[in-house]
Amino acid sequence: RGLGRRGLASDAGGEVTIGVRDLAAGAQVAKEITAAGGPGTVYAAPLDLADQASVRAFVEAWQGPLHILVLNAGVMAAPLQRTREGWEIQFATNHLGHFALATGLHSALTAAHGARVVSVSSVGHVNGDVLFDDINFQRHPYDPWAAYSQSKTANVLFALEAGRRWASDLIAVNALNPGRITSTRLGRHIGDISHSPASFDPASTDVSWKNIEQGAATSVLLAASPLVEGATGRYFEDCNEAGPHRPGVRRGVAAHAVDPQSAARLWQTSLDMLAAATTV
Repeated sequence: RGLGRRGLASDAGGEVTIGVRDLAAGAQVAKEITAAGGPGTVYAAPLDLADQASVRAFVEAWQGPLHILVLNAGVMAAPLQRTREGWEIQFATNHLGHFALATGLHSALTAAHGARVVSVSSVGHVNGDVLFDDINFQRHPYDPWAAYSQSKTANVLFALEAGRRWASDLIAVNALNPGRITSTRLGRHIGDISHSPASFDPASTDVSWKNIEQGAATSVLLAASPLVEGATGRYFEDCNEAGPHRPGVRRGVAAHAVDPQSAARLWQTSLDMLAAATTV
């Protein structure tokens, strides 16, 4: 993910703002990317996607048009945690935080007259749909992988519905699977990203193992390449649009993640949850 920011700043000459929970660490990353050379500039700004007050503050502080928004924060297989609103932490961070950020910045994206939004999902979405009857696991026994899967499905459904709703605003929204990337902190709750359940079998030849540079490639493609001009509401992997998922193969997009009715339902559910949060 750092490489994606570096590519946009150094190669494309963009002005990049990275939203971070740890501002000191973020400022150091921004400094390192800027020092690497290129015409772009990088800034760090505080943003905690599990904290709706933090998201609102980031949105309110934004000035001017926004050409590219990459929604790539995430937690995976975390033990049961809840936000102050009572939301399960993976859904709250991976979906609701991004949803609030993107919808809050909608006017800035519209002002760019051709903005792109990139929603980073995962092949893990194929393992489960959104549990609309119990999103926060208040009645179902908590399963960290089921919670992760529903949040990653939500990332794809968001791209589908936002792509439909925002087409007239010239905002393209696409989702992607970056692949299973080594040497990141995403797997910190399981010790190592290869220590996943059988359904995520790391020995399978169909698992897309990648280094950081390879893992950032599809995000950069969707954010900046003319090769995907006009694409919206779609799901990509390995720098190409993905086909339908086939059982037993860790590739493709699941039917439940591209269902228009589910996408519309998730959008309204998300709005309702955010509206209720403002009264807490």
